[in-house]
Amino acid sequence: MSLNIVILAAGQGTRMRSGMPKVLHPVAGKPMLGHVIDTARTLAPRSIHVVIGHGADLVRQRLQADDLNFVVQAEQLGTGHAVAQATPHVSAEQVLILYGDVPLIQSATLQRLLAKAGPDRLALLTVTLEDPTGYGRIIRDASGSVQAIVEQKDATAQQQEIREGNTGILVAPASRLSDWLGRLSNNNAQGEYYLTDVIAMAVADGLVVATEQPVDAMEVQGANDRIQLAELERHYQQRAARQLMAQGVTLRDPLRFDVRGEVQAGRDILIDVNVVLEGRVIIEDDVQIGPNCVIKDSTLRRGAVVRANCHLEGAELGAGSDCGPFARLRPGAVLGAMAHVGNFVEIKNSRLGDGSKAGHLTYLGDAEIGANCNIGAGTITCNYDGANKWKTVLGNDVFIGSNNSLVAPVSVGDGATTGAGSTISQDVAPAALGVGRAKQRNIEGWKRPEKIKK
Repeated sequence: MSLNIVILAAGQGTRMRSGMPKVLHPVAGKPMLGHVIDTARTLAPRSIHVVIGHGADLVRQRLQADDLNFVVQAEQLGTGHAVAQATPHVSAEQVLILYGDVPLIQSATLQRLLAKAGPDRLALLTVTLEDPTGYGRIIRDASGSVQAIVEQKDATAQQQEIREGNTGILVAPASRLSDWLGRLSNNNAQGEYYLTDVIAMAVADGLVVATEQPVDAMEVQGANDRIQLAELERHYQQRAARQLMAQGVTLRDPLRFDVRGEVQAGRDILIDVNVVLEGRVIIEDDVQIGPNCVIKDSTLRRGAVVRANCHLEGAELGAGSDCGPFARLRPGAVLGAMAHVGNFVEIKNSRLGDGSKAGHLTYLGDAEIGANCNIGAGTITCNYDGANKWKTVLGNDVFIGSNNSLVAPVSVGDGATTGAGSTISQDVAPAALGVGRAKQRNIEGWKRPEKIKK
């Protein structure tokens, strides 16, 4: 059956105490609503409708996409009223209702729920909790059939003893849902139009209300304040850590490891504590990552080593290469196989060839460096003239002395050497020695200045 998805994302989230709409608060570096949208897409719906209200313009701006239809709920009059704003846009046989502040819901759980829905069946996701405080309670008859949902504020003391709670996630026949929403009343403790009231209407109309439960109760946990947001973050990270360990990754401490994107990992990988992986990260077999590293949108080839306290973004480390500690590889940095980058080296938009080395205290920007080169300490490429960027090209087997300034555009040929302390502003021919420094003078009888006594 064809499917439309409606995601409710209009709430203000006053308990967040924030000027930002609640659904834009991040879990694992992505807005909560973004997680829900991504999960919705895995179900291949005919359309996705996102009901927005507080901060509508900002939500639309942050998450705009061709496959999303944003519907504004001008007044927040309850979940039933919110869904009603989207129903004029529904064109499929079934409607799945999701929530923008419930980011951990899994596609597999929703697929099981959808399998229980049909033209004459409403499917409801419930959860059984030791403490269901805050949840609407599922009311069943003596045979176990669902009869209604009672919100906690409207529940009797006996009903509040029920441990099966309503998650709010449901699948309903589209034509029936429109009718039920039109008959909702706000005669309740909160003066709102509850979506939950459609359950009793469905039963009265002779529909079966089937239920499904998540494998993990945290899947349906929402975030109403920053404490719950932090709980969702930790649960997400623990789940990501377990998935990586199942693939052959060793985490020194899964509780001190964060994923904020997509990780493709091989086997026999070692990751030390306080490592953050962001964006799209590819880690091949036998890679080692030291503590306190941030790696974003980067690729680490087989056997690469990232030592402690490195920051990589948009970089690629070749097979068997290593960097750090305290190295910074910026977008466009590429290390060839067995290349070495040491402490306090920064590389941007540059390639360090196979077996080449930049041991320490160096900046390489807009450079193409051949194989088996040695870059001395304190070397910088002067690649920016205040208006334009220029390129430095080093051939193979080049030796750059310590404390060199390579003033681009400039090239140094294969096998050439530059003397320590040189400013190289002209091309150096292959196998030649380039020296660009002032002649030393020794002044005899030099007397040091003395500190003036006050």
